[in-house]
This record gives sequence, structure tokens and C-alpha cells, in this order.
Amino acid sequence: MALFADSFESVTHSFVVKIWLEDGDQTRWRGHITHIPDGERRYVEELADVIDFIAPYVEGMKVGNLRLVRKWLSARRRIRKKDPGENR
Repeated sequence: MALFADSFESVTHSFVVKIWLEDGDQTRWRGHITHIPDGERRYVEELADVIDFIAPYVEGMKVGNLRLVRKWLSARRRIRKKDPGENR
């Protein structure tokens, strides 16, 4: 069983995403995402930036690309723009 767990860990990526609101002329969200195993961090201003950061790690795992995830996120953005007052 340990062999399975070791091989699972070798293809596992963990990320921490932190977001906050910044007030100014217009309230906007900001954040950063950190890849836990190597500590790489990127500051983000849009949800698409999070996907762009994660994409190379997932594609490196050879499980396909993030086309469906990107499509889902785009659909979520369109829904939000139509009804910005609705909490999701």
C-alpha cells in the first residue's frame, strides 16, 4: 500500500489560493496562488490567472488539458455578468 501512496504523492499538486477585496475608485478582488511543493507564487487579478498558473502542472501530469475547466469558468463569468447581485 505504501508504494501506491508514494506514486500518488509524486503526481499530486497542492495549491493555496488567497483572495481579498481592494477598495479604491472601484472595488476589485485580488489574490495570489501558491504551489505548495515548490513555493512558486503568482499574484492574480482574474480567475483566469489562477487557471493559467495551474495549467502547466496539470498538463505536465499528462492527464489532458484544461479546456473543459476553462470552458466552465467562462460560462460562470457570463452568468455572473448577467446577474452580478447573485451570490455564488
